[in-house]
Amino acid sequence: MIYGYARVSTNGQEKNGNSLEAQESTLRTAGAETIYKDTFTGTKASRPQLNALLKELKAGDTIIITKLDRVA
Repeated sequence: MIYGYARVSTNGQEKNGNSLEAQESTLRTAGAETIYKDTFTGTKASRPQLNALLKELKAGDTIIITKLDRVA
């Protein structure tokens, strides 16, 4: 299974192409079948959808993100 993960932390990210919609489009184009999305600032450790995604993973699965800072 190919998963995608998208995250936004501020409304201003919509202006520079990092909106959830833009990320989701990029992830789908790259082959993501299921996409998990969070709206949390990078200063918060809690990412409920990322945690759910990590629990879902099985051997051989792939996670796609649009930029490293979306997951870090």
